[in-house]
Amino acid sequence: MHRLLTALVIIASAGAAFAAEPIEGNWKTKSGETAAIAKCGGAYCVTLKTGKYAGKRIGKMSGTGADYEGEITDPAEDKTYSGYATVSGASMKLKGCVMGVFCKSQTWTRL
Repeated sequence: MHRLLTALVIIASAGAAFAAEPIEGNWKTKSGETAAIAKCGGAYCVTLKTGKYAGKRIGKMSGTGADYEGEITDPAEDKTYSGYATVSGASMKLKGCVMGVFCKSQTWTRL
């Protein structure tokens, strides 16, 4: 009975871990800071946790699975861009665009 209960707890815990979207979690940015991505309403908010702009929300993305889109803000310039993110394992490629034409990309890694 004890083994069965232990197995059920492990299975339930694994199910809870897989329920989260791949974008959720802590990420190391290109500049070395930590950004946290967490559910906020019907989207995912990106908030810097370390560095000069710690506590500042720099993005809001919507989507599921590997692909997300929304807005990304450059905190140093306080400019907001159309943003896109693709998650692949422990890395996430982000792309910010102005007028859908002029784009910059960077890759973040999961912590």
